[in-house]
Amino acid sequence: MARAIAVLIGSPGSGKSTVGEALARRLDTDLLCTDTEIEKRAGKPISDIFIQDGEEHFRALEREVVAEGLRAWDGVIAVGGGAVLNEDTRKDLVDHHVVYLQVDFGEAAKRVGMDVARPLLAGNPRTQLRKLLNERLPVYEGLASVTVPTTDYHPEEIVDTIVSSLPDLPESTGKADK
Repeated sequence: MARAIAVLIGSPGSGKSTVGEALARRLDTDLLCTDTEIEKRAGKPISDIFIQDGEEHFRALEREVVAEGLRAWDGVIAVGGGAVLNEDTRKDLVDHHVVYLQVDFGEAAKRVGMDVARPLLAGNPRTQLRKLLNERLPVYEGLASVTVPTTDYHPEEIVDTIVSSLPDLPESTGKADK
């Protein structure tokens, strides 16, 4: 059974994809972005999955992709912001190095903007984002092996912090040495 080097969690706009790519590059490994994998398998964007198939269908796909990744991926995993709401996913994360990318509301709102591709932010994106952050914060904090602030930090600075938090790097990740 493979084991991910790090699993990134956090709200929309926290930098999971951007930081995940930079971290994977630094560690000379691959990134599994679960949202990208869901879109690939479904053959359509997440927003279309929500509209055409419903949130329940999306969450089932998400659970499948996240479970497979946590079971078999040996690189970096960036998990969609809502995936941690699934009880089985939370149980699966216990054995992993979980990095909570913490972002201030104002910064998250700026990064997400009026992104219509984010179905859970439909309507009033700022209000919906604040609601999501408030609901998910205790879950993110409870799952985190380490919390890394992302507001006002460059992705490479965030990667530095994550790398220094890793319990043990596989030998194949020689790029992590500065």
